[in-house]
Amino acid sequence: MSMFELICVTHRGLCADDLPQRVAALCRGSVSKVILREKDLPQEKYEALARQVLAAGGDKVVLHHFPRVCQRLGVPRLHLSLGQLEADPDLREQVKLLGVSIHAPEEAVRAQKLGADYVTAGHVFATDCKKGLPGRGLPWLEGVVKAVSIPVYAIGGIGPDNLAAVARTGAAGACLMSAFMACPDPQTYVEGLRQITD
Repeated sequence: MSMFELICVTHRGLCADDLPQRVAALCRGSVSKVILREKDLPQEKYEALARQVLAAGGDKVVLHHFPRVCQRLGVPRLHLSLGQLEADPDLREQVKLLGVSIHAPEEAVRAQKLGADYVTAGHVFATDCKKGLPGRGLPWLEGVVKAVSIPVYAIGGIGPDNLAAVARTGAAGACLMSAFMACPDPQTYVEGLRQITD
């Protein structure tokens, strides 16, 4: 069995310090990917931030939502919504690593058919990002994992208290946002999570 992956999804509004510095610290730990998901930024500002974060995180950084920024910066790693990929399937050919956000097993199947290398599946547990909505739960996540052959990364309300249960579903990894953005010592926090899943 391959190592359970820990993935950071950024949210600079929750970041306790400088985002590029935090990304660098997380990458010194055993975070396998950093998805730069700053949905409120227009493309030019996203590109400027991406340059800084790429300098900090290098090949672990996956850009989000803006294929043109990937092209301009020569970054072959992109994460999209399923709707974006369905609207422009040729985006698959522009990058080496393509991730897709999904919210149902059948969406995971569609993403895989369109060439996704991995999917993020959520939200698994209740989270402040989706206020008032109950989490879809571990049986749901297990259903997504069984529906596809590509890696499934769980997202939504994941932390130290439920990480082991997420790993037991067969998910390839877990995405954390708030915890990675706010923890006092990112590198130590990552290593603590790693002990839970090893």
